[in-house]
Amino acid sequence: MDVELDARRAEVPGQTADVILLDTNTLIWIDAGHPRSRALIRRRDRLYVSPVSVLELQFLHESGKVRLRRESVEWVVHDDRWLVDEPPAASWFLNAAEVGWTRDPFDRLLVAHAQLRRWRLATADARILEHLGPTASVEL
Repeated sequence: MDVELDARRAEVPGQTADVILLDTNTLIWIDAGHPRSRALIRRRDRLYVSPVSVLELQFLHESGKVRLRRESVEWVVHDDRWLVDEPPAASWFLNAAEVGWTRDPFDRLLVAHAQLRRWRLATADARILEHLGPTASVEL
């Protein structure tokens, strides 16, 4: 009896899930229950947050652009809806240095994080979506 693996069927149907890195606005929308985040939550993909988003949230809070419902941004690290991923800093920052189409340091670091891990980045940012394309991003 010959048993062969079909190389075209490397994945088991229904058993795979994307790994998605949330940009900071997506994180805020999920936490607030914003309608734009509902489709992402229903997908049941594995969600990750970058430490960059923790710092960006703090900056947005200090500048008055975002009101936090909690005293500090520490809640992000302990929320069960996602995991915080910490890629190796040297590789991460070298990748961010190559993202030359934006001057926003947070966007550079988030894009580099997603690219380094080969994860999709969930965002509503038109410029990021344009540069990453549909295979490397999830549009909200």
